[in-house]
Amino acid sequence: MVGGVATKPFASSADLTPQDEQLVELADGVYALTAGGDPNVGAIEGEDFLVCVEARATPTAARRWLDLLRERTDKPVRHLVLTHYHAVRTLGASAFDAAEVIAHENTRALIAERGREDWLSEYGRMPRLFEEPAGIPGLTWPTVTFSDRLTIPLGGDRGEVELRFCGRGHTAGDIVAWLPHQRILFAGDLVEGQAALYTGDAFHDEWATSTLDRVAALGAEQLVGGRGAPARDRVEVDAAIAQSRHFLDELRRAVGTVHVSGGTVKDAFEAAHAALAPRYGRRPIFEHCLPFNVQRYWDERDGVSWPRIWTAERDREVWAALR
Repeated sequence: MVGGVATKPFASSADLTPQDEQLVELADGVYALTAGGDPNVGAIEGEDFLVCVEARATPTAARRWLDLLRERTDKPVRHLVLTHYHAVRTLGASAFDAAEVIAHENTRALIAERGREDWLSEYGRMPRLFEEPAGIPGLTWPTVTFSDRLTIPLGGDRGEVELRFCGRGHTAGDIVAWLPHQRILFAGDLVEGQAALYTGDAFHDEWATSTLDRVAALGAEQLVGGRGAPARDRVEVDAAIAQSRHFLDELRRAVGTVHVSGGTVKDAFEAAHAALAPRYGRRPIFEHCLPFNVQRYWDERDGVSWPRIWTAERDREVWAALR
């Protein structure tokens, strides 16, 4: 209690309930592991190797995913694809023993600039995801980077994986993994069909327009977003992309209106909450993310084009000011 008013637990620090994991085979040799509102991961079989998408927060968490995957295939992991730099997506990479760790060149720059701070920030925000954190050997560094597109042939009649940069969005370095033969898209955190968006490191205006336009133009018939069950047909795919755009549009409208009228960032948070909560308030990570989302877009409206680094201390300051 503060001044007789109940305060909300910080971010997801009170979320201690494990989520049920579900392994889904989207097509022959194409897998996704979902766990409610926890980050999704995936894998794609080549002729004699695997391409894994995302690494989880710790090697222990990653090994549990790999144990499930080994019930389907014993092929070695040749390529580990990181869609962006956030700790919950990258720090489990050592468990994969991958020949190549692939990311966008901007992701490598972000790891160098703020990887350590992000690690401590996310650990404080979402401690449940960091199973046995002492097992993390250090920051995950990509061994292969690219700027626009990188193609991985899968061999035989399996087609290929196209890694594409569709523009800045959730971060400056988001990529998607596109399987044109199967029409399946691993969209990372650029698309959320069943969860709120996290935008604390985002480029909101670009994400809501040109970046999502390019994602939609791929014409995916199945889509694995950042969290929640995959979209399994074109109608569900289009709905997931539309929902992500709507969330961004409403956030930008609410915060922008307060900013231009001379209000405060606290006013902007209250306006954004009122605008978004009726539709998204019960979605995973909504209450956790919204203060950080509002602060980042407020910064953009103030002319701060490059996202400020989140530290464990700054997290708490923003939370206290807005919640």
